[in-house]
Amino acid sequence: MFKYRKSALTAAISIALLAQAALAAEEQFFPITSYRVGPYGANGQSFFGGFADYLNYVNIKEGGVNGVKLVWEECETEYNNAKGIECYERLKDKAKVSSGPIHPMSTGISYALIEKTAADKIPMAMVGYGRTDAVDGSVFPYAFPLVTTYQMQASAIIRFLKEKEKGSLEGKKIVFLYHDSAYGKEPIVALQEEAKLNKFELTLIPVAHPGNEQGAQWLQIRQEKPDYVVFWGWGVMNQTALKAAQKVGFPREKMIGSWWAGSEEDTVPAGDAAKGYMSATWNVAGKNVPLIADIEKVVYGAGKGNLQDTSKIGTILYNRGVSAAVLSVEAIRKAQEKYGKGKAMTGEQVRWAMENLDISNARLKQIGATDLLPEIKTSCDNHEGSGQVKIQQWDGTKWVVVSGWIEGNKALIHPLFKASAKQYATEKGITPRDCSKES
Repeated sequence: MFKYRKSALTAAISIALLAQAALAAEEQFFPITSYRVGPYGANGQSFFGGFADYLNYVNIKEGGVNGVKLVWEECETEYNNAKGIECYERLKDKAKVSSGPIHPMSTGISYALIEKTAADKIPMAMVGYGRTDAVDGSVFPYAFPLVTTYQMQASAIIRFLKEKEKGSLEGKKIVFLYHDSAYGKEPIVALQEEAKLNKFELTLIPVAHPGNEQGAQWLQIRQEKPDYVVFWGWGVMNQTALKAAQKVGFPREKMIGSWWAGSEEDTVPAGDAAKGYMSATWNVAGKNVPLIADIEKVVYGAGKGNLQDTSKIGTILYNRGVSAAVLSVEAIRKAQEKYGKGKAMTGEQVRWAMENLDISNARLKQIGATDLLPEIKTSCDNHEGSGQVKIQQWDGTKWVVVSGWIEGNKALIHPLFKASAKQYATEKGITPRDCSKES
């Protein structure tokens, strides 16, 4: 009898272990092409730290997404296009089994991967960067420039400045000072169209990578005496510009940067030169966001935080990394609703979910992520999903939001996306999908 009971117990334990192993086999893989070293390493540390911390948070807090554990592998790109491709090639085989969206966090790397990810059926999220005509999902089914695009951001900045000028920018002079790269050049066409519409004078001034030499550019700005400088910087270029503006006497209150030129990594090193400077953003800074506070408590309380420098928790770029991860995990949830809860999703299934996102303010509040994102609703013909930004201002110690949500001129900007996507489709021999038949 004892022998029988022992055998039965052994069998029961074996079955339980097999069941546990089967559950553990359901893992959702995230390929992470990050950069934590190089000229933009400080920015990458914050963003990717926030991203990884949220994935860990979901694993600890919820046991994954409906029991599916989130796993990831990180590959260092140094913000270099060639290394970005190498990292993608290294990670893509795992991603072909199951894949959360890949986040290159680089417009150049995004451009380099846009055809590869489509061919491999791995969705690529370009949250606030990347190839912006990919808003047209009929041509770019696997690319998602989510939240808002450079063109819509530039248009929203112009709308904000127009409101400051009592409804008219006619006769004003605006300098566009930009990183001389794909990232910096993306909004030019939108600004040119806005200049025609609003009758202001636009001057384009590029800055060579990495941007720590700007003497000639600011001498030109001092000579031109513009009413405003719209600033598209990244990394060391940002603090350099703020110090240069102070040196030539250009008011920082007349400078308004992109969301990649509006973090603590930009303003704190610039010291007093940053005070009064403004930038666009889609997420707030601080730990008063319930989700950020809970991540610190749950993840770092368990000794599983991704960052060694915990002072970065709650900064703009850390919170932005969390916002990108929130979008990704919500896409996994959406995919599971259609294709089966408790199962790892393929890239194709996640692609469908990213094209059918509907993240309301109520949902953001439910997960404690209010003000980390605007509402997001995507479709086949709109992979952007929002197009809204807020404007924030550096008060000398912290970022303070100084506007509500501002939407760019969609009627002006979105036709530019359509025209560019159509040209791309013609060049590549792509037959666009019929979005009226997609759901």
